[in-house]
Amino acid sequence: LVAGREHQDIADLVVEAARLIGKEKLLDPNFKLSDTVTSEEGATNQVFMGVILNKETMNKQMPRQLENVKVLVIDDALEPEEIEDEALGTETGFARYLELQGEFKANIQKIIDLEVGLVLVDRGVDDTAEDLLTDAGVMVVQRVLNKELRRAAEHTGSRVIKRTGLKKELPELAKYLGHARKVLEDERLEQVWILEGQGKPMATVLVGAATEEVVGERERIAKDAASSVQAAIKGGVVPGGGALELAVAREVEKVRENIRGMAAYGVGCVAETLRRPMAQIVANAGFNPLEKIGDVLAAQAEQNKISLAVDCDTGEIIDMLDLGVLDPALVKIHALKAAGEIAEAILRIDTIIKMKDYKQPPGEGFDQGV
Repeated sequence: LVAGREHQDIADLVVEAARLIGKEKLLDPNFKLSDTVTSEEGATNQVFMGVILNKETMNKQMPRQLENVKVLVIDDALEPEEIEDEALGTETGFARYLELQGEFKANIQKIIDLEVGLVLVDRGVDDTAEDLLTDAGVMVVQRVLNKELRRAAEHTGSRVIKRTGLKKELPELAKYLGHARKVLEDERLEQVWILEGQGKPMATVLVGAATEEVVGERERIAKDAASSVQAAIKGGVVPGGGALELAVAREVEKVRENIRGMAAYGVGCVAETLRRPMAQIVANAGFNPLEKIGDVLAAQAEQNKISLAVDCDTGEIIDMLDLGVLDPALVKIHALKAAGEIAEAILRIDTIIKMKDYKQPPGEGFDQGV
């Protein structure tokens, strides 16, 4: 809910999408749950098993809705093989042109004979192919973004094919087809929805709002929430509310006891920094940070619980795990590493600037005339 900026509806949508997709897919390093989030002005908030293509069908004569659909995904142009203009001026070249046109029409007929209902194409579609497929009641979507094309293929169980692959015999070509329970075009949103494919689970989170500005912000919020959910599943969760940082600060203070000089000062800075998250949270809630941090430190030590922090509604010390205030461990680790790298970079830059004040003694270094 925090990653969702207190938008309960967005948080619920993202969690539901994670449930639909399943843990196995969420653990895939090449899969990003945030990629399942899309937004559209005027759309209704919803999550469903399927993918959205931000394209319309080629023409209005094609069907708007199909059920139990065979799907063909072409990572290429659906056009005849090209022949150079100079060759067309020769008898042999023109004969070759007619041969290629005939092969192309035969390949389109194969698509029709296989009873394909939806054809997704990476690039353009030839006019002849459009006419033949329209007459056969096939829904065709051209110039689909490669990312959307791959997701659609994965969800429907289709094997992506090039246009030269259409030369295969029908039984072999049939192995490349996927399947979806339903395909429909939303003319208002100018999208094609592919629902309940037989391939890998793929949920889509559709976020809507009344204006373009608000819908863009809600999409960013939903993507942040989705990334947080996936990080939590991949790396687990830790208590939030600054509890873990405060517990780590206590351990850092113990290290400081055996260090002297500037190193001890540096360790002290780290400990102070780790206390800041809870201090800021408590201050934002209207409580005294010094008082509350002291109470939490004492409670953590007394109960031997690193998950204790402040309930911002009541000011009482409470277990963040019981309250359900959690942070993804991977996000926490990344933030700490980034903070350490930034601090190191600042110190290094500061040292370089100070070195510029050092004046080289006369007579040392390279001769100016060399």
